[in-house]
Amino acid sequence: MVSRSFTTKKLPLLFHTPKALFSTHIVGDKPILVRDFIHSALYDPKHGYFSQRSGSVGVLEKSIRFNQLEGRKAYMKYLDDIYKRSDIAWFTPVELFKPWYAHGIAEAIMRTANLSVPLKIYEIGGGSGTCAKGIMDYMMLNAPARVYNSMTYTSVEISPSLAEIQRETVGGVRSHLSKFRVECRDAADRTGWGAVEQQPCWVIMLEVLDNLPHDLIYSENQVSPWMEVWVEKQHDRETLSELYKPLQDSLIKHCVDIIDLDKNHSSQSSIISKTRSIWSMVFPTPRRCWLPTGCLKLLEVLHGVLPKMSLIASDFSYLPDVRIPGERAPLVSTKLSVKHNGGLEHLFVPSYLPIVLLSM
Repeated sequence: MVSRSFTTKKLPLLFHTPKALFSTHIVGDKPILVRDFIHSALYDPKHGYFSQRSGSVGVLEKSIRFNQLEGRKAYMKYLDDIYKRSDIAWFTPVELFKPWYAHGIAEAIMRTANLSVPLKIYEIGGGSGTCAKGIMDYMMLNAPARVYNSMTYTSVEISPSLAEIQRETVGGVRSHLSKFRVECRDAADRTGWGAVEQQPCWVIMLEVLDNLPHDLIYSENQVSPWMEVWVEKQHDRETLSELYKPLQDSLIKHCVDIIDLDKNHSSQSSIISKTRSIWSMVFPTPRRCWLPTGCLKLLEVLHGVLPKMSLIASDFSYLPDVRIPGERAPLVSTKLSVKHNGGLEHLFVPSYLPIVLLSM
């Protein structure tokens, strides 16, 4: 049984530039889940944000001289000037604080790793390669020669353009090249990993979890069951709308079980439950909840193929100003001004808007 929303919401044109598409081309004749819509907008080889924009992640020509800045205000002004001088979408923390950010990670690995076996490092979504080069630089200068000479550093990168930039960045030091390789694939795809890796290894993910797709679920009121949200193309072929279906996707159901969204409701007494039911009929309040299914899938894949991994993950826990409706909602981050309209902002994701995941 399929349940549609009471009102059909169409997507207005927010930008006037030719490239400002609201991704109607992502949806074919059949509806798709919100996570598949977002995944395509971000990673599709033909029109995805990270696939098409080599300038999505910036590279600073030189390190910031923090000892010459007089505090946070001066730093923010310096950062603002950098963005104004470039067409880069953003600079990652490992880039802004190079080489110290990567050196800190390398030092943590050296202090805790078993260096009697060859050091094996995987980086998921390595951006411009700044982290990889910084870690390998540090190992070359500070680790015992046998550790550096026997180490391997594998970058798993979904974007062909970024993969090429990583090769160029790391290749700045010739001795790194024999130890470094880029695998251009989706790290969340189990088939790309091959056999299970039984040796200890390190996995680094910097600003990766924030770029993974979400799913969205919907409930008509406070007590109605949750339903999956799908995206479908309208008959005019130029607008998108939401379509609601009963929960059936295994990944969504698994995520709902882990989060246990309705745990408080299930533990309430029958009197309270009946009161809630009556209240929901008199004053119905629709509910929307975002699920980090992309994050869940990636972590489960990594746990399965790299059972002895040590994980280093760093991500955004807060971004100001821009919000979209719903519990556990992600943020849309862009350098352009965005106009908000109701609850369909996730359908406004063009090929240049990353989806940023807040902490659960």
